[in-house]
Amino acid sequence: MQPKRRHFLASRASNLWVLLGLGIAGALLLTKKLKKRVREDFGAFIEKLLLLPPPQPSPPKAPHPLTGLSFAVSDLFDVKSYVSGFGHPDWIRTHEAAISTSPVVSVLVDGGATCVGKTVVDEFSFSISGETKHYDTPTNPAAPSHIPGGACSGAAVAVAANLVDFALGIDTVGGVRVPAGYCGVLGFRSSQGIVSNAGIIPVSSSLDAVGWFARDPNTLRRVGHVILQLPFATQRNPRQIILADDYLQLSKLPVDRIKQVVIKSAEKLFGRQALKHENLDKYIEAKVPSLKEFCREKANGDSQSPTSRLLANVMQLLQMHEFLQNHGDWISTVKPSIDPAVYSQLSKTPELTDEEIENLNAVRNQMRVAIGSLLKDDGILVIPTMPSVPPKLGSKEIMSEDYQNRASSLLCIASISGCCQVTVPLGHHEKCPVSVSFIARHGGDRFLLDTVQTMYTSLQENSSLIVNPKSSINTISQEGSAEIAKEKGNQAFKEKQWQKAIGLYSEAIKLNDKNGTYYSNRAAAYLELGSFRQAEADCTKALTLDKKNIKAYLRRGTAREMLGNFKEAIDDFSYALVLEPNNKRAAMSADRLKKVFLQ
Repeated sequence: MQPKRRHFLASRASNLWVLLGLGIAGALLLTKKLKKRVREDFGAFIEKLLLLPPPQPSPPKAPHPLTGLSFAVSDLFDVKSYVSGFGHPDWIRTHEAAISTSPVVSVLVDGGATCVGKTVVDEFSFSISGETKHYDTPTNPAAPSHIPGGACSGAAVAVAANLVDFALGIDTVGGVRVPAGYCGVLGFRSSQGIVSNAGIIPVSSSLDAVGWFARDPNTLRRVGHVILQLPFATQRNPRQIILADDYLQLSKLPVDRIKQVVIKSAEKLFGRQALKHENLDKYIEAKVPSLKEFCREKANGDSQSPTSRLLANVMQLLQMHEFLQNHGDWISTVKPSIDPAVYSQLSKTPELTDEEIENLNAVRNQMRVAIGSLLKDDGILVIPTMPSVPPKLGSKEIMSEDYQNRASSLLCIASISGCCQVTVPLGHHEKCPVSVSFIARHGGDRFLLDTVQTMYTSLQENSSLIVNPKSSINTISQEGSAEIAKEKGNQAFKEKQWQKAIGLYSEAIKLNDKNGTYYSNRAAAYLELGSFRQAEADCTKALTLDKKNIKAYLRRGTAREMLGNFKEAIDDFSYALVLEPNNKRAAMSADRLKKVFLQ
């Protein structure tokens, strides 16, 4: 063989070995990366298991309501023959396997769902970050370089990664709401005490509430009906969507865009008259007097803080005090390795006297009554879920005082009042999930599930405003100015300055002539001045924009009655009764006019 050919073959063989070596190394590196990226299903599960549902009933009986669905449970729920880990290896080491399965898990299995495993919770289910030093932090499928949120991080990740259809968690100070928002899924916190906590490791007994995650509102609702053991009932829509303007300002996200998504959806589905605005801090300050008194005695002057901050302090104090009541002896005996941030909080927890505990209970009771009075049976309160997109893994942001204050202020409303709350995803901002939260009164769980089912599609359709607001900037600005003019008009109306009110409502109409409420409100002022023709015309315009505006029907009916058009007035009052059968004013007016008209 010629020297050149031998050199060529030797060189080619050498290159082949190099390429083969690079290929093997590349394959190993890729495998390592893939393994890291999808380690044990995004690191969501702590343990795989299988709980199978009972056989389907024979026809003509209906199949089980959750047939075909799979779910996971956070590692706080007892499953027979398994040790609940509570996010800490020392807990597993010092506790026996459960002798029975938690009732809430059993009812889901009996309902036709298949349980496939237990999911990661952070240490003692205490944090809201989802990061844990004892196990690998689950990977957030929606934003892999960002935290998944805690405490029930694994359950949220399992749902977000499409590994299960739904998952169970416990929400104490945000354990379900936070990871749902950060992973871009629905998360429901039930009314405190409405679902049994039997067979679940307690964190803070008076704050703990069972919650669940799902990717779609239909699954969320189906699961809720089984957990809550709800009989069939007609679905109800909200009559009030109350925007907590001051709490919305706690968010660093594009608040105006998020508000606009909710406003547009509510207007489309329920009419403009359903939208209300509330300064929640002022409302709570007036309705929960024991809050200031308790904080004045306990916090050495901290009572000058905003009401939201005082309420957050109460929540954190309760969480730590009750956690130590439940697990202080175990910590003293076992001396487990505890995250320094958690240990620091626990070690600073003051002893509470019986009187102080009684005061805390007074705060909780007054808060429940206050939120119930605000929302009644048909109201929804709108607040941000969290103050920002999920911080990056290992970031110091989550430990900053500003982040903690904003987050705890948002989370304490439902935790202290015991009301139900749902996290609803609204697309993305800066390539991370964005969400909003709806709160209903304590015991209004079915109503809240119905509301999410009704509004979800519309909210998703409008969520593009968060990502691409350019087309709506002017609209938002003008609509905001129109709302300000309307509120000023309302104030003038209350002060019986009718002409001034008409001028302000006219200004609102000039800025936004698509809002039926503005015309209806101006009609009310015209009625006070005896301008019945103008009032009738405004109400007619209002009803072309919003056919469900009950006040417009009532005001037009009044104007027509004063103009002697009794038949048309009867029609208006009768239609108002169709929309609101219990409206006494409409019923009395219709009956009175029928007597006059028939004479």
